[in-house]
Amino acid sequence: MAAFSKDINQGELSHHLARSLGFSTSPTATFHSPSSSNYGVSAASRTAASAAAKHLKPFATEDIKILLLENINQTGRDILAEQGYQVESLKTSLPEDELIEKIRDVHVIGIRSKTKLTARVLKEARNLIVIGCFCIGTNQVDLQYAADHGIAVFNSPFSNSRSVAELVIGEIIALARQLGDRSNEMHNGTWNKVSSKCWEIRGKTLGIIGYGHIGSQLSVLAEAMGMSVIYYDVVNLMAMGTARQVPTLEALLRGSDFVSLHVPELPETRNMIGQQQFEQMKHGSYLINASRGSVVDIPALIQAMRTGKIAGAALDVYPNEPAGNGDYFTDDLNPWCTELRSLKNVILTPHIGGSTEEAQRAIGIEVGQALVRYVNEGTTLGAVNLPEVNLRSLTMDQPNHARVIFIHQNIPGVLRKVNEILADHNVDKQMTDSRGDVAYLMADISDVDTATIKDLYERLESLSSRIMTRILY
Repeated sequence: MAAFSKDINQGELSHHLARSLGFSTSPTATFHSPSSSNYGVSAASRTAASAAAKHLKPFATEDIKILLLENINQTGRDILAEQGYQVESLKTSLPEDELIEKIRDVHVIGIRSKTKLTARVLKEARNLIVIGCFCIGTNQVDLQYAADHGIAVFNSPFSNSRSVAELVIGEIIALARQLGDRSNEMHNGTWNKVSSKCWEIRGKTLGIIGYGHIGSQLSVLAEAMGMSVIYYDVVNLMAMGTARQVPTLEALLRGSDFVSLHVPELPETRNMIGQQQFEQMKHGSYLINASRGSVVDIPALIQAMRTGKIAGAALDVYPNEPAGNGDYFTDDLNPWCTELRSLKNVILTPHIGGSTEEAQRAIGIEVGQALVRYVNEGTTLGAVNLPEVNLRSLTMDQPNHARVIFIHQNIPGVLRKVNEILADHNVDKQMTDSRGDVAYLMADISDVDTATIKDLYERLESLSSRIMTRILY
């Protein structure tokens, strides 16, 4: 369906964070990635962009410390390391108590889907200013707590769409031809050449629940293979090709030979496919879930497959998933694992929908860029929990300028007090926006020195509405 605590401790002025000519602080500039020519720009254009933009640095902070968990792709690590940040990268997620110890002093944390950034964890993150989710989902982060404490959260809502869509196409064919069962039989030494209940997918109907980035790409691929496509979404969306939107979930289930789920994890999507929905599906139809594990009632699916109502299923996500690789897909994880594993024509994969080299590289670039823009410029474009605010870059022709970022409670009278503090200075440009109870203000002021910056910082910090103050210069 249609992706605090104090910002920084007082201390010495830090050195320039942006050391590499391969980076421009302009939010519209393209980053250079040595790992993929698809995202690179020429050396001449990179150098020109860097020369035009002023590299900003934070006032009153230690060197920026970054913690990356869950084996973030090298492209993302390179983008962050090239800025001169202190980057620590680990291959796994961490247990909550260990994570709390690690997160206490970091300014930036990058995670994937396994790490849980709960309120308990974030409460201990004294210096944290931004979270990068190197994946589509953000449900592993307490977004409201992060917003209330001025911590921006970024994700990558588009980069792995093609990888997931291709996996689903492969699973549709594999289920229709019972490839999983035939392969297992051959591995066990059994030759079992059959054609009963094996089908071409040409001429069959694919029903897509959730016609967003992945669902629409899947639609195009399925049509190219001769399938008819119908889709259901809570909003009206333009169809790709000859696909057709249907008005109700029941209409989709009754009309589809294959049903593929592409919805977010929300209260209204929890167990949205259960016993009643299986009864509405065609006899002998197939179900694919590469969205979220909470969307399908697995015991109901098991029962529907035992009766023959559902002829096959492919699951890439589960209500409870292990924190790391190993022999963990057992009844201790989910009480029905043994039953599910015993069924015929069921494809079980360990949440690998977006696990391709191309997708992980693209995610690394997209989220890495967003983190650098936020740290260096305060730009919140693409943030999922804060207002989206952006100002054009300061340039080398503006040497005595500073960028003031004031994240505050969205209550009456705050802007008047902030502007009284800024009134003695020349404000070149200013923008503010709010989202719920949190507001985000950016202002560029000219003709300042370090003493002025220190005074501004302390006066803004003293306001009772303050959530977080950052000054970049």
